[in-house]
Amino acid sequence: MSIQKVTVAGGGVLGSQITLQSAYKGFQVTMWLRSEDSIERTRPKLERLRGIYRQSLEALKTDPSAFCRGLTDAPDVPAHELDELIAQVDAACDSLVLTTSAEQAFGDADLVIEAIAEVIDEKDAFYTSIKDLLPERTILCTNSSTLLPSAMAGFTGRPDKFLALHFANNIWKQNTAEVMGSSQTSPDAFQAVVAFARAIGMIPLELKKEQPGYLLNSMLVPFLNAAEALLANDVADVETIDKAWTLGTGAPLGPFRILDIVGLATAYNIVAASPAAKEPGSTAARIATLLKQRIDEGKTGINAGEGFYKYD
Repeated sequence: MSIQKVTVAGGGVLGSQITLQSAYKGFQVTMWLRSEDSIERTRPKLERLRGIYRQSLEALKTDPSAFCRGLTDAPDVPAHELDELIAQVDAACDSLVLTTSAEQAFGDADLVIEAIAEVIDEKDAFYTSIKDLLPERTILCTNSSTLLPSAMAGFTGRPDKFLALHFANNIWKQNTAEVMGSSQTSPDAFQAVVAFARAIGMIPLELKKEQPGYLLNSMLVPFLNAAEALLANDVADVETIDKAWTLGTGAPLGPFRILDIVGLATAYNIVAASPAAKEPGSTAARIATLLKQRIDEGKTGINAGEGFYKYD
């Protein structure tokens, strides 16, 4: 099927990125949010991304190392074409429709990408609320970080057109898209999503079967959990743990910088879903407590201006 009209549900870190990237690549994009307050919280995220896209393209005029795989096909783009792409960023931002109306958002969508909280009960309620609004043709994807499509397919009313499309953070640079179906996902729906991912500048990574955490988070989540455990158990402070990783491996970011980018709410939802987090005094419970404390203080990550670190 041909995908033209895309709806993204959720205005968080990745929801905002998926929205702008899809519009930048020429798709008609609507973003569904729960309330007018959510819309007002999301607009600054989109404007921040507008600035990042514009700055990245402008920098590429003089610095080939500024190349972002999701923005251009190669680093050697003529300046006049980069100016056209910068104008394309502005046109994409200005074309976005942000709405709280489920009928407007889902009633004529070719593809819906769900990017709401990593809580299965919330996803259940969301899918149940929209399934009768979706046209028969609509493909429904989850951007869940850890949950399997088979665990949610029964909520959707369209298990053959339901699968996971998981993006890495900073998708204009780390432009991977993991595509994972369940045993009920049709080959046609799977390949349509692979083609869409490629059309928005991503490199599709096709999984042969379901895997909790997919590819990226099967490796990333244990790494972040290990860092959180070191902090929760008072082994060292945030800065020292990050230095151990960056200085010892040459990596540009330590685990707590990465957590700020991912968002502490996502990290909290993942650890809180663990049975071990229900055991008082366990490491998982201590991790959940320290994350929840920061979230309650509004320190949810880079988009809030502060997480484990402060940001301008």
